[in-house]
Order: sequence, then C-alpha cells, then structure tokens
Amino acid sequence: MNEVLRIHREGAVQVLELHRPERHHAIDGALADALAEAMDAAEADTDLAALVLTGSGEKAFCAGQDMLEASAAEPGAAPGGPSSAQRAADRLERSPLPLIAAINGYCFGGGALLAMACDIRLAASGATFRLPGAEYGLVVGAATLPRLVGPAKAKELILTARRFDAAEALACGFVNAVHEAPALRSAALDLGRAIAANDARAVRESKRIIGLATSAGDARAAERAANAELRGTPGQRARFRAATARVTGR
Repeated sequence: MNEVLRIHREGAVQVLELHRPERHHAIDGALADALAEAMDAAEADTDLAALVLTGSGEKAFCAGQDMLEASAAEPGAAPGGPSSAQRAADRLERSPLPLIAAINGYCFGGGALLAMACDIRLAASGATFRLPGAEYGLVVGAATLPRLVGPAKAKELILTARRFDAAEALACGFVNAVHEAPALRSAALDLGRAIAANDARAVRESKRIIGLATSAGDARAAERAANAELRGTPGQRARFRAATARVTGR
C-alpha cells in the first residue's frame, strides 16, 4: 500500500493510519485513492470485523483537504467536482464495516468529514476540531453534523468556523469518549474487538438500519449542489487563496 496510508492488522480489527506528517495528514488525491483501495480490500476480507481510522504520530488526525492541491486545481477545476477529502469521506460512508475514528490531534475541515463518516468517534484529550468551510467560501459538514450534535449546535460551529476542543466535542456529542493520548489507540482497538465478538451479519445489518433511520442523503446532495455553485467563484477563490497563504505560507 502507498506509504501515505499505513495498514496494521490486529486480529479481526484493522487500523488505517493516515501518513502525510509533513502536511498533518491532509487529504490529497493519492491519499484519497489509497483509502478507497484499502476499503475495497477490507470489505473483501471476510475475517475483518471492524476498522480503526487514525493519523500517524500524536499531532494530527487529519488537517482536512490538502490546500495546496485544492488551490492549484481551483482555476481549472470542473465545476461541482468533489474534493479529495469529500471523495474519501464518501467512500468511508458507503462501507458496511463498522468504522471507529481515533482522533489523535487536529481534526479540521475534510478531516472532520472523515471522522463524521465513521460510526464511532474517540478523541485524544488534546484533539482540536474545526469546520472552516464558511471562512473558505464553501459548505463543509452541514449535511452531517446536525445528526450528531443537533441543529443549533451545528449552526454555531459551522457558521462561526471556530475551533473547539475535545471536552466540548464530548459534551455536544461529536465524539463518544475522550482518552489520554497514549491510551487512545488501545481504546479504539478494544472497541473494535468488542464489535468483532458479535455476529458479523447482525452488526452490519444493525449499522445499515441505523443509517436508514438517520439518513441525510437529501442534505448531502444539497451540500454538494451548493458547493458546485460556490466553488470557483471570485469571492470563494479569494477566500481560499488567502486561507492557503495563512496556513501554508504559500
């Protein structure tokens, strides 16, 4: 597997570890493709019962869409084309396997989309979160966040684009539990093993039916349509380039 994604097997649980440390595991095309390939292989493996998604090291889970890639692509990008981060989140969302996010640091923008595409989210006590779409002239997470934290809290976090910490993420329901950083991965693996101890078909069917009960399909389509209109407009380009310069210095 491409080195941008490291894969570790722990019995019936597999760990997918994002590995672009120089970019805080920001998602570019190569990482999105590697995740899709890994998901295809995992779903074909009948001995696998659960997946854990995390970032290598202790500083970042995923800093979001790779801004350098997105900035370079914007002027000639096809209108409405999904970002690499959105492609990766969509692929996770479609999986019948239970997915556990072990959020070990920065969880921003497209990284938050990845976390929300997982079924269960655990966070390190030092993890920080942000949904900066409105700052960048885009809509990020509006289709998904309300089912986790409720509409009023979702509006607060998305419309202000402010950072929030692991304690607030736990209090509002964004994450299921918070652990000290050294214990985070083992807690995620223990949760995966607890899932693996149950009937695999019943687990997958339970996930499918819960998904039906909380479906946001129409909202996701509306979010994509909104971004198709917003992406590439002069105001959006200016905002995104200014944000890219602040974050990357380029």
